[in-house]
Amino acid sequence: MSADLSAPSRRGFEAEYPFASHYLDLEGVRYHYVDEGAGDTLLMVHGNPTWSFAWRHLIKDLARDYRVIAVDHIGCGFSEKPQDYPYRLAQHIANLKQVIERLDLRKITLIAHDWGGAIGMGAAVELPDRFRRFVLCNTAAFRSKRIPLRIAVCRIPLFGALGVRGLNLFSRAALSMAVSRPERMTTAVKAGYLAPYRNWADRVAVLRFVQDIPLDERHPSYSTLQSIEERLPLFRESPMLLAWGERDWCFTPHFLDEFVKRFPQAEVSRFPDAGHYLFEDAPELLIPRIREFLGANALG
Repeated sequence: MSADLSAPSRRGFEAEYPFASHYLDLEGVRYHYVDEGAGDTLLMVHGNPTWSFAWRHLIKDLARDYRVIAVDHIGCGFSEKPQDYPYRLAQHIANLKQVIERLDLRKITLIAHDWGGAIGMGAAVELPDRFRRFVLCNTAAFRSKRIPLRIAVCRIPLFGALGVRGLNLFSRAALSMAVSRPERMTTAVKAGYLAPYRNWADRVAVLRFVQDIPLDERHPSYSTLQSIEERLPLFRESPMLLAWGERDWCFTPHFLDEFVKRFPQAEVSRFPDAGHYLFEDAPELLIPRIREFLGANALG
C-alpha cells in the first residue's frame, strides 16, 4: 500500500529513523512495518509503549547482513490507530501471523521485547515450522501475577484513562523509568518515542495494552497466554538467546529465571547496568552479542 498520510511526522528524529515505510491492509486497517536488508529473516516485535523505532540501532547494523523486518502493532507507531478495535493479545498475534504469511517469511529469527515476547511467541506456536531462532529481551510469554505498582495504577478505571490517554504519563514516564542511562535519551530520541502518541486518540493502544495484562483466569486474554505457555516446549531444542537488562523493574531477572526453566538450552546474556530499554542503555553490547549468537547458530 502507499504510505499512510496520517502517520506522525518524522520531524526531529529523521536521522534516528531513516527507514522506508511499508504497509499491509489487515481487514481494512493499515499495519506498518520496516523491511531493510537481505538474507535470513530477523523479525523484530516491540512492546508497549514503544514501536519499531526502539529497534533502530539493531536495524541499522543487522540489515547489512540480514533481512530485518520490524513491525508496529495496530495502535502503535506508524500503524493505524482505530478507536473501536479488539486490542487483545489474540488479535495482535493474529495480525502478526498475517504479516508472516502474506510476506511468506520462513526460517524466522524472532527478536522480541516486552509485549513482543507474548505476541511473537504466540505467532511462533501457531506457525512453528516458520521459526528457527529466538532472541528474547526483558519480556514474558507465560502467566504471572507480578505487576509493578506504577503499572497497576494505570489500570484503575477513569484514573488510568486520564493519566495514560489524557496526560500521556505512561509513554513519558518510560523515557526515564525504562532506562539506566538517561543521558542517552536525547531530544531526538525522546521525540521519536513520543511521535506516534500525540493525543488522546493516538494513545488508545497504550492504555489497552496495560488493561490487557491477564493476571487471572477471569481476564479475556488469560486463556490465550496460557495456551502460548503450554506450547512453549515446541522450541526446547531451538537456538535461543535470552538477553536481559538486569536493572529492569518491570521484567525483572525473575522473568529471566522463568525462561531458563522452560528453555534450559538457551544462552543467557545479562547486562547488569541496563534497564528495561536495554537497546537504549547498551546497544554497543547487545548488537555484537546478537551477531555472535546468529553466527554460531547459522541456518542451513
